[in-house]
Amino acid sequence: MVNRRTFLKTTSLGFGLAALQTPSSHAQILGANDKARLAFVGLANRGGQLLTAFKKSPDLKIAAFCDLDANTLASAAERFGDGSEAKVSDFRQLYDRKDVDGLVLATPDHWHAYQTVEACKAGKDVYCEKPLSTSIAEGRIMVEAARKYERVVQVGIHRRSAPLYHAAFDSGLENKIGKVTVARTAHCSNMYPAGMGKARPTTPPEGLDWELWLGPRPERDYQENITPYKFRWWDEYCSQIANQGVHFFDLIRWALNEKAPASVCAMGGKFAVDDDRTIPDTLAVCFEFASGRLVTFNHFESNGNPIMATDENYRALGYVEYRGTMGTCYVYDNRYIIKPEKPGQFQTKEPRAQEEVYQLEGDAQQNADATALHAQNFIDCMRSRNRPNTDVEEAHLSTAMSHLANISLKTRKRLEWDADVERITNCDEANELLGVSYREPWKLTL
Repeated sequence: MVNRRTFLKTTSLGFGLAALQTPSSHAQILGANDKARLAFVGLANRGGQLLTAFKKSPDLKIAAFCDLDANTLASAAERFGDGSEAKVSDFRQLYDRKDVDGLVLATPDHWHAYQTVEACKAGKDVYCEKPLSTSIAEGRIMVEAARKYERVVQVGIHRRSAPLYHAAFDSGLENKIGKVTVARTAHCSNMYPAGMGKARPTTPPEGLDWELWLGPRPERDYQENITPYKFRWWDEYCSQIANQGVHFFDLIRWALNEKAPASVCAMGGKFAVDDDRTIPDTLAVCFEFASGRLVTFNHFESNGNPIMATDENYRALGYVEYRGTMGTCYVYDNRYIIKPEKPGQFQTKEPRAQEEVYQLEGDAQQNADATALHAQNFIDCMRSRNRPNTDVEEAHLSTAMSHLANISLKTRKRLEWDADVERITNCDEANELLGVSYREPWKLTL
């Protein structure tokens, strides 16, 4: 058993970076001593967390703050700025600015695709929060835009920059625990009985540009349980399997070197929570991979106790459970644990995996701020033109798993997926849900 072990690498060394990209000729190339001049778009909730993380970098210059809520904009500028930054309410004002090298997007999910593609077209690099998109078609266009305009696009699936996960996966997880036939993950939270509540349409609060917030989505009246943040329970703007699940789908794909599932089946509904949500409070999804393994995701919001193995305090041992033929691995942000398998029926009692506990403690745990490391990796790649740790293509593949689950739920069918052409092969109705329509005048184009 390995105890009290510490591990820390800086992202300047680069984890698994791919070949160099050539930057667009009309965009500035950062020199070794240049600060990255970034505009931060969307400043509430996750936006404030990203500002805190990015400000740890000595290579950052905040060029602009942007939010369509005047109160949020003023608050963030006062908290994080020094008075020299531009303050704008409409993100479109940023694309032509010569003093902006890149955008950091922490906007609602239905804005990610349009804002990222337009930034790429304007020669700006992008750090886009997860989930990447609200549809598979949007995600593919985002990948194509990054490649066409030769932009660095980092997505905020930040565990790809966390040293602990590299310690767990870089040497090959299946080398330690044998063939993994099942990987399990879940998000559990008890929101029973009233959830996020019910609300009537009303006048938007003073300072909020509600029409711009809606953007490409259908026109509707303002409701206080849509924004801020509660849009994640409305399928028009997000879903909890995308919001929560994408982190863990990415960890599973990475650990097991998988591209995409071959089929998916989702079941669930609004079974107990009485609120305005348009997504399930109870959801179970199973993905099958051609390599011979299942991945399950459970989204339970009417019961919050852990469903995986727990410690003596009844806390879950990990975010993800990898069940191998030789051992089971539980992975969490500050530790991973390998428990050897015991031989079952008709098997000889031979030793299997080696028990291991890998724990970040003390200074290593305090310094292992994955979001700050992810931010620094983005800035480093703005200079080197390397692909970042969570390149847009990887994020697209992980996010697509969430969208496939939602499509399976809507069609009430098990879907067969061809990841090479990104089409569902057994249900034409389901293929109609791969994209999302934009209302005028918004258009998503390369």
